[in-house]
Amino acid sequence: MLFVGDDWAEDHHDVEVQDEDGKVVKRVRLPEGMAGITRLHDLVGRFVAEDADPSDVLVCIEVDRGPWVRALVAAGYRVFGVDPKQAARHREILGSSGAKSDKGDAHALADMIRTRRNQLRQVAGDSEIAEAVKVVTRAHQTLLWERTRHMLRLRVALRDYFPAALAAYKPLGLTSEAVLRLLAKAPTPETAAKLTINQISATLKGRRDIGAKAAAIQDVLRGEHLGQAPLVTGAYASTVKALAAVITVLNSEIKTLEGEVEAHFGRHPDAEVILSQPGIGVVLGARVLAEFGDAEGRYVSARARKNYAGTSPITRQFGKTKIVQARFVHNDRLVDALHLQASCALLHDPEVRAYYDQLKARDVSHNAALRQVGNRLVGILHGCLKTHTTYDQATAWSHRNHDLAA
Repeated sequence: MLFVGDDWAEDHHDVEVQDEDGKVVKRVRLPEGMAGITRLHDLVGRFVAEDADPSDVLVCIEVDRGPWVRALVAAGYRVFGVDPKQAARHREILGSSGAKSDKGDAHALADMIRTRRNQLRQVAGDSEIAEAVKVVTRAHQTLLWERTRHMLRLRVALRDYFPAALAAYKPLGLTSEAVLRLLAKAPTPETAAKLTINQISATLKGRRDIGAKAAAIQDVLRGEHLGQAPLVTGAYASTVKALAAVITVLNSEIKTLEGEVEAHFGRHPDAEVILSQPGIGVVLGARVLAEFGDAEGRYVSARARKNYAGTSPITRQFGKTKIVQARFVHNDRLVDALHLQASCALLHDPEVRAYYDQLKARDVSHNAALRQVGNRLVGILHGCLKTHTTYDQATAWSHRNHDLAA
């Protein structure tokens, strides 16, 4: 067997190759791209037998995606993507001086895969559909986060010079197209106070009771409020117009990407199973699929899937002291999706609600109860995906009903 440590950077890879005894047989820096991967294959070919299987080559690298990793997996090598924190801890085992270099990192990775491969997670290749879903879903969620950041900046700016706008537009939401058009047209208290009922109503098309809403907005905008000096107000107005323009573009692109998410997710064979789960819609289902992946055999059990999801607790024991607490190291995107699923499932599935109420009756806090609900739902999802069957309420919660009957 051959053990390869690959310390990657944007434009190159520092590679160390070790044999089964830990002897360093080669150290080299390779360029990124086709030239680098070709040289790596040539290098590996020099140190393995002609009849060796590609799976006898084990590669350890601090990333689990991208063209380089995909090329390694396609070559038949066993690739292990490790967390940088794991690699740092192993480097400390090899030396306590604190010294760090690219060559040293490659050495630590090669030694890590040689001595601890049974403790590491092998990169499991997701299908092309799942990879596509991950790309568009993460981009969609990132734009949502960016819109929230810009909305908060917009809110702070309005609070500082135009508090009447916050009061008038609050029922509509600062990211709504109506509010963004009004802010672009009248970004100052003076211009907003001159807006007519017809001008306000024109931005509210498609809403109910437009006349009453327009009148209420006009009343607030024409009321007396504290403000800033004219010169300062003009500066703030320029900022608000820019933020409104950015949010308008984000709204458009979010809508476009949402269509892409729905289209890609709908092509996946597991889409029906995921959508049958309580509390999951198309966008949320796509996020769950994207973050879990669909590689066969990646999760050997429901516990393994729960551990990866970060919903299962961890135990810390010190002598006679034993503490059970939530996992703080996890995939933020996946945890966010599962938290939303649990929150929505409470409203639509009576069995989920009953389980939540049972936890609350034991004085479990709301967030902790949601985390336990999410943990149970992950286990149910694992079973459904494993057997490729849709969610059945009676089957999924039969164990709890049996316990209550006993």
